[in-house]
Amino acid sequence: MFLRDVLATDVEAYLRMRCDPVMMAELGGPLPAAHVARQVRRDAELAADGTALIKMIVVDDTVAGTVTLWRHGSDDEAVTEIGWMVLPGFQGRGLAKQGVRTLLDQARAEGRWGVVHAFPAVTNGPSNGICRALGFTLLGEEDVEFNDQVITTRHWTLDLTGRPERPETRLPAD
Repeated sequence: MFLRDVLATDVEAYLRMRCDPVMMAELGGPLPAAHVARQVRRDAELAADGTALIKMIVVDDTVAGTVTLWRHGSDDEAVTEIGWMVLPGFQGRGLAKQGVRTLLDQARAEGRWGVVHAFPAVTNGPSNGICRALGFTLLGEEDVEFNDQVITTRHWTLDLTGRPERPETRLPAD
């Protein structure tokens, strides 16, 4: 497994991930296919100029998923967020965890990302497990809007600067 920058030619992989009802079940449902080509071009530009870390998880020359770190919001309230997804045929092999760990190591080495936030759906046990296993701190539950839907998530943070975070909030195990 290795990570590489997303390329404008990754449209087919984006279609398989973002237009599939199973892949997008925790994110409010599939995105329209017409949106995908524009999205992959924009992501490739952001990756190329270093504005975001948008990586494809590659196994045996096949895209297995993606892991992304980006900033959003106004300058005063900007948030660094991480997200990932792995195609069904590659799930259960630890690729998401390995990809997230690798990207966090890169971000930590760059020293410019600060506190990273993750918002997996409360029903997404595997992604919440990745956050727990990689040392994120659970802040609690939060409703977020994505894909014109409100999703109840668990809000996790990881401080890449080495400053201590708040103690973990205890929620029922997944």
